[in-house]
Amino acid sequence: MNYIHKLTILLLLITISVGCNKDFLDRRPLGEVSAADVWKDAPLSEAFITNIYGGLGLGGFNEQMLASLSDEAIFTHAGRNINTVNEGSASPTNPGWVNGTYEWTSMYNWVRTCNVALAELENATFDNPALLERLKGESYFLRAYFYHQLVRYYGGVPIVDKVYGLNEDYTQERSSYEDCVNFILSDLQQAQTLLSGKSIPKGRASVNAVLALRSRVLLYAASDLHDIPTASTKASAIGDYGNKSLIGYESGDRIARWTAAKNAAKAVMDATSGYKLDLTAPATAEQGRLNYKSIAMGGGSSGPGIDAAAETEIIFGRYFVPEKNEDAGWHGRHNGPNGYANWAGNTPIGSFVDAFEVLEGGNAVPFDWSKPAHKANPYINRDPRLYATILYDGAYWKPRPNSTLDPVSRIQTGAYDIIQGGSLTTWQGLDTRLSPIEDWNGSRTGYYFVKFVDINPAQIDQSMLQYIPWPFFRHTEAVLNYIEACIELGEDGEAVNWLNKIRFRAGMPAITETSGTALRDRYRHERKIELAFEEHRYHDARRWMIAPTTLGRKVTYISVTGKFKPGQQQNAPYQHNEAIYNYTYNPVENNTHENRKWDDKMYYVPIHRDEINRNDKLVQNPAY
Repeated sequence: MNYIHKLTILLLLITISVGCNKDFLDRRPLGEVSAADVWKDAPLSEAFITNIYGGLGLGGFNEQMLASLSDEAIFTHAGRNINTVNEGSASPTNPGWVNGTYEWTSMYNWVRTCNVALAELENATFDNPALLERLKGESYFLRAYFYHQLVRYYGGVPIVDKVYGLNEDYTQERSSYEDCVNFILSDLQQAQTLLSGKSIPKGRASVNAVLALRSRVLLYAASDLHDIPTASTKASAIGDYGNKSLIGYESGDRIARWTAAKNAAKAVMDATSGYKLDLTAPATAEQGRLNYKSIAMGGGSSGPGIDAAAETEIIFGRYFVPEKNEDAGWHGRHNGPNGYANWAGNTPIGSFVDAFEVLEGGNAVPFDWSKPAHKANPYINRDPRLYATILYDGAYWKPRPNSTLDPVSRIQTGAYDIIQGGSLTTWQGLDTRLSPIEDWNGSRTGYYFVKFVDINPAQIDQSMLQYIPWPFFRHTEAVLNYIEACIELGEDGEAVNWLNKIRFRAGMPAITETSGTALRDRYRHERKIELAFEEHRYHDARRWMIAPTTLGRKVTYISVTGKFKPGQQQNAPYQHNEAIYNYTYNPVENNTHENRKWDDKMYYVPIHRDEINRNDKLVQNPAY
C-alpha cells in the first residue's frame, strides 16, 4: 500500500510539472530537422543542395558502363538486360538496362528536388547572400544537367519547373525538343549569372561547368539527329513519326545552330586551360602515352610517370574520398583481368581496338588485318593512347597476385604450347575464360579496359579502392566540339589546327586530311579515340546517325595462339616470349553472347509503359 501511495504522489507531481511546462509535448526529435528550419540555416541549406549531386550517380563508374551499349565494349556477364538493348529488343514494357543517371523517374525525382530548392531558396532567411546565390546557381545548373540527360536519351520531355502539390493534376504533355533546349539554356544562363565571381569547391558546379554543358547541348542540337529534314532521310522511323517536333527542329537555320555551337565551345576554350595543348610537334610515343594516362588519372594516382597537373583538364568531375567507400572505387575490380581475381565487366570489342592507328615511318595509317605486317604484330607501334587504354595479350601490367604462375606480370588471353610433366600440352592463359585462377570472369573479347584504372603498381584492384575522378566535362571535349562546328561551317583550317594539337599531345603526327568528308571522318575518328569510355560514343554514333554501321555492328573478338618455334620449348608456367613462340592473332566474329543489330527505333530510349499509364498525355517515341 505504501508503494502504491508513493507512486500516486509521484505521478501527481509529474502531471503538475507537465501542466506547468506547455512545451513538453512540442519536443522535436533530436536527430531530425524540420523542412522550415533547413532554409534558416546556411550549412543545412548547403547540405540540401549537396544531396542533389547524388543525381549524378557515380559518374560513369557503374559496374555496367554505357560503353557496353556502344561499339567500344561488351558487358561480360549475362542476365543484366544489356543484350535487350543491343539486340534491338527494347520496348516500352521492357526497355532493357537503363542507368539511374538517365532513367525517366529517377531524373524527374531529381528535377523535383531542384525545384524544391529553388522555391525554398527564394525565401531563405540565413544571412549569407553570396552563399545563397551560389546555391541557387548550383540548383539551376543541376536541373539543366538532369534535363539534358533526359533530352539526349528521350528527346523532348515535359518541362516541370515547379513543385506539384498532392492534389494537383500533374499530367503534362511532352514539350518540343526546341523548347527543351531553350529551357536548359535559360537555366544555364541563370546559373552563370549566380555563380559568377563565387569561390566554388572542387566537384561542385561552376561557371566553367555551365559553359561546358551549354557547349554540349548546342552541339547536340545542331547535329543530324535533331535536324528533322536530315534525320527523316536517314531513318524511316523518324520520317514516319507523327510528332517530329518532339525530337528535333522541323525547320530553321542550321548554320545558325552550328554557329551557336561553335561560339559556345570557344567560350569554354577561352575560360579553361586544358593540358598540354600548346605543342607544335608530336610528343614522343612514351610521353604521349603518359600524357593521355595522366589525363585519365585526373590527379588521383601516384603511379609512375603520372603528372598530377593533368587534373586541370577536368572542368567538372565526380570525386571520391575514402570516407564514403563508394562503389566507383572498385572500377579496377569491376573491369580488370580475371587472372588478377577481377571481374572483367566491360571489355573492349575487337573492332574498337582495331581503330587505333599504326605509326609507320613518321606517318599514321589505319590498322589493317589484311596487311601481313599488321597481322603478325598487331600491338606494335600503335597510337600511344591504345597502351593507356587497353590490355592485350602480352601487355605488361601490375604484379600478379599469384606470381608463381606468372613471374613477369604479362597479360595472357590466348592458348599456348607448354611442356608440363614432360609432355606437350596447352596452357590456357591466366586471363581467359579457361583460366586456372578463375574460369568464369574472363574477357570474352580477349581484351581488357584499363583507361581509368589506377596505374600505381601498389594498387591491388581486387582489394583496394581507387580514387580516380570521373570527368563529366573536360577541356578536350570542348575543343572537339569546336572542331566539329568549324568543319560543319567550312572553317577547315581552324579545325585542322586544333585536331593536330590534340594529336601532338598524344604522340601522333599531324593529319593529312584538309577538307570535306575526309576531314569530317578524320575528326570523328579522333573523337572516338580521345574520348573513349567517357560516355560519348553512344551519343555521338546516334546524333551523327552512323549507328547502323557502328552500334549495330556484329561483335569481334581476338583469338590468340602461341606455338613453339622449331627447336624451341618452354616448361610451365607459361611466359610470353617471342623468341620461343610463333604467335597467331585472328579476329573472330562471335554472336553467341550478344547478337547485335540496329533498329532505327534505337535512336531514342522508349518511355516506359508505366509512365504513359500514369500520364496519358505522353506520346511514345518513334517506332515503339
